[in-house]
Amino acid sequence: MFDVTSANVAYQIWDVPPVLLLAVIGGIWASLYNFLQDRVLRIYNRINERRAAYKIVLALTVSIFTSCLLFGLPWLAPCRPCPSDTSEPCPTIGRNGNYKKFQCPPGHYNDLASLFFNTNDDAIKNLFSKNTDAEFHPFSMLIFFITCFFLSIFSYGIVAPAGLFVPVIVTGAAYGRFIGMMFGSHSTLNHGLFAVLGSASFLGGSMRMTVSLCVIILELTNNLLLLPLMMLVLLISKTVADAFNGNIYDLIMRAKGFPYLERHAEPYLRQLSVSDVVTGPLQFFNGIEKVGNIVHVLKTTGHNGFPVVDEPPHSVAPVLFGLVLRAHLVTLLKKKAFLQNPVPAGVDTFAQFSADDFAKKGLDHGDRVEDIQLADEEMDMFIDLHPFCNTSPFTVVETMSLAKALMLFREVGLRHLLVIPKVSGRIPVVGIITRHDFMPEHVLSLHPSLAKSKWKRLRVKLPRGVKII
Repeated sequence: MFDVTSANVAYQIWDVPPVLLLAVIGGIWASLYNFLQDRVLRIYNRINERRAAYKIVLALTVSIFTSCLLFGLPWLAPCRPCPSDTSEPCPTIGRNGNYKKFQCPPGHYNDLASLFFNTNDDAIKNLFSKNTDAEFHPFSMLIFFITCFFLSIFSYGIVAPAGLFVPVIVTGAAYGRFIGMMFGSHSTLNHGLFAVLGSASFLGGSMRMTVSLCVIILELTNNLLLLPLMMLVLLISKTVADAFNGNIYDLIMRAKGFPYLERHAEPYLRQLSVSDVVTGPLQFFNGIEKVGNIVHVLKTTGHNGFPVVDEPPHSVAPVLFGLVLRAHLVTLLKKKAFLQNPVPAGVDTFAQFSADDFAKKGLDHGDRVEDIQLADEEMDMFIDLHPFCNTSPFTVVETMSLAKALMLFREVGLRHLLVIPKVSGRIPVVGIITRHDFMPEHVLSLHPSLAKSKWKRLRVKLPRGVKII
């Protein structure tokens, strides 16, 4: 993609210590990047929850601040004479070109403006390029690294398309190139390869991916001889960053409240059963339920599924009949499929429905119970829920291990898991489990004593009294 180099690269044993130092410091910087990004996103979420005007003002503020930095910082960089062996015009005026004039005299260019006034792809190509060790000044590279580091943090999360992958590559390339300038006299690697390794350290420390990143960066260099160095940098930076916090994607999902289930259950989940995390009160419906009760439950709760229980005289003993979805209940209320008496509905009940009525609606396109107008006499009528239930929902016994229930929930891709009692004679359903019930925050809030026995990876803890905002 960036046409870095296809020449054979040779490195010696004394080239390894600078690379190791680059990987360690890169992991620390990447973990700091994740920490700051998490804090900024939490602030942005509070702003974005308000009216649209706040989102627009936030985007305009970040845009104006970014423009001021990009146009103001190049004034701090000194002008450099154009290289004599370049194959393109120097200096260049306009969007294209790698040697931006920016108020410099003829025959000179501004290296910092050459990075700022290019696209991210061109900036990466300039940083990764070989035989360009004399094109950038260390002071300009330090300014570019710090600017990209903080701008990529504050730009993500606003109401504008801003990603993470390419900005992290740019930031890591600037960091690696600066390290290469510092150790240039003690290493045979050129600054472009240091930039590639710097991007690998930032990607490994921020996103914590190893194999896929190694393949991606290896394809950028088109050189298998760099594979050992790539693997070394990725593994070291990931290990160092793991000691401080999680990867950036996990932090973003946690900040946005997405209940993502990990592939493997935490060890402390084996000490609990599903009944230990079931919280009440349980909301369920009878097989033939009163319209007013359905409307009241839908308005006072946000649950998406409800167990349906048959009780005498419709059954000999209380029995779990199935599960009915919230969207289906709203459809029944909207179509007003009501009965005057609490008796099973006939076959003609399905005549007023079609398959499209129960199809899954898109986001924010479903019907709301608050929009349905019902008369007082309709609130006293009944709905037969039997024909509209899922009569074979997934169920687990209340004594089942919570870790085993998590594996079942994740592997099958469930949304609801009904918990039934171990012994008969009780209500046929004890509770209902969703994704949020498996989240560590919920489990540890119910059983705080497990926090001490919870297995944790190595974490660096600050002394008491030291607090990071």
